Amino acid sequence: MTSGNVLRLDVTGQDVHGEGRLLRAEGLAGLVELPGGVPAWAVADAATLRKLLTDPRVSKDPRAHWTALREGRIGEDWPLLIWVSVRNMFTTYGADHRRLRALVSKAFTVRQVEAMRPDVEQITTELLDRLERAGGEPVDLREEFAYPLPVEVICRLFGVPADRRDAVRSVVDTIFDTTVTAEQAQANSLELYELMRGLVADKTANPADDLTSALITARAEDATRLDADELVDTLILMLTAGHETTVNLLDHAVTALLTHPEQLAAVLRGDHTWAEVIEETLRWQAPVPYLPLRYAVEDIALDDGTIIAKGEAILAAYAAAGRDPAEHGETAGEFDLSREDKQHLAFGHGVHFCMGAPLARLEAGIALPALFARFPGLRLAVDPAELTTVPSFLSNGHTAIPALLGVGEPVI
Repeated sequence: MTSGNVLRLDVTGQDVHGEGRLLRAEGLAGLVELPGGVPAWAVADAATLRKLLTDPRVSKDPRAHWTALREGRIGEDWPLLIWVSVRNMFTTYGADHRRLRALVSKAFTVRQVEAMRPDVEQITTELLDRLERAGGEPVDLREEFAYPLPVEVICRLFGVPADRRDAVRSVVDTIFDTTVTAEQAQANSLELYELMRGLVADKTANPADDLTSALITARAEDATRLDADELVDTLILMLTAGHETTVNLLDHAVTALLTHPEQLAAVLRGDHTWAEVIEETLRWQAPVPYLPLRYAVEDIALDDGTIIAKGEAILAAYAAAGRDPAEHGETAGEFDLSREDKQHLAFGHGVHFCMGAPLARLEAGIALPALFARFPGLRLAVDPAELTTVPSFLSNGHTAIPALLGVGEPVI
């Protein structure tokens, strides 16, 4: 790492957008300190990040290309170790990435995702019915709506039994909680692997029509396509990434509309589409503010002269890129459905583009209009300034969204 200003990232994630402004002021990439004193280059400039995400000189395989890991400077007690120790498409490069991605990608084709529409509609209706039974009492829209919908969808897709879904949710929450101690992170990883190996054992004995069983079958037919560790780690990836992004997308879309009533009214009038709501939300509040990690396969010179040296780590700053004034002007920090250019990198870019993006968009495209149609008097139960964020710089959402449904009240 070359010398310069080093930004120590706030593990509580309380001001990721403020950090983004500081990073952009440093240039096309800025030096940051991750938990445990681990250094990385954070890229907040949208154009530069887009280039790096498609650059063959940038790898996601830490075992092959991260000098700090290869030299033993990243210990077993590093709180973020699970993000780099897993062996799945998230941490592979080249042929290995293509092999692992191909095994799962068939479940996320346009046809397969559309086939899940009835399930998403059913789950949404059930959640809205449950909310309606609360009557005039305040409800937590994150806990009672934004969170359970994606969890139920991904658990059905992978065949996670109902009695294990709370446990899956708990370990996933802890993976994204960047305030946990090294000991808590290690204990959580052990519990996570126990859950996933148990799921594999159950599905091996009792296969069903779900993606876990399909992966087990693929391994049984040809073990060179997927070894035992890769199978478990692929499940870990899909069950973590498979719902966290969508939870935060729903969370921020709801709060954006409730805090911008004139724009909500425009959507309900048909002046803007729900697809516009989804894309502007993803740009304005990237569900995953930072995503670890990538690595320079060789020295990479950026356009401003910054050198990311071979073997150094790269952190994608998605939240900052979404608000880059170079792409979105001086109003980049504002939620504005009339914005012509809503492009973003919230789902990544290039060969590692999130394959679950179509499913996330489907879920939001069903859930959001259904929520506001069922509860036209919906409003926050607290001042927006009282909303607090989850303790993480890897997850961008609220701890709770207290709301009044307005059931039985006249709509003005």
